[in-house]
Amino acid sequence: MPLHIVLFEPEIPNNTGNIGRLSLASGSHLHLVKPFGFELSDKRVKRAGLDYWQHISLTIYENIDEFYAKNKGKDMVYFSSHGDKTHYQIDYKDDLFLIFGKESKGLPKKITDANKEHLYKIPLYSKHIRSLNLANAVSIAVYEGLKHIK
Repeated sequence: MPLHIVLFEPEIPNNTGNIGRLSLASGSHLHLVKPFGFELSDKRVKRAGLDYWQHISLTIYENIDEFYAKNKGKDMVYFSSHGDKTHYQIDYKDDLFLIFGKESKGLPKKITDANKEHLYKIPLYSKHIRSLNLANAVSIAVYEGLKHIK
């Protein structure tokens, strides 16, 4: 498995559906950490993922603590607009976990504070926006990673 895509508490079903499709297309494993802002059975998740959803390599966790307990010792990088380094500086490798926060708030401060050395941002070249759409950000990171490990 080249990469792991991790969504902490995703809120928008269309984003999760699109990221699910991306995970399948890229050969990545998708990790979803509850609570969600929707039900996985939501037709918007299925529509965004079309008929691919049943083929996605997927793990669901009840909360962030369960995610960390089951993935202890794994290499992880975190994405936040508050990161000092860019995603171009990541040492991409097989089985790297790419962790993204919820659409409205990003990653919790306790997580970004505890992982500053592994905190990255995707650069923005306009002062008129504060962040990218989650599905777009995940796509950028995943395909940059694949470029380095393939």
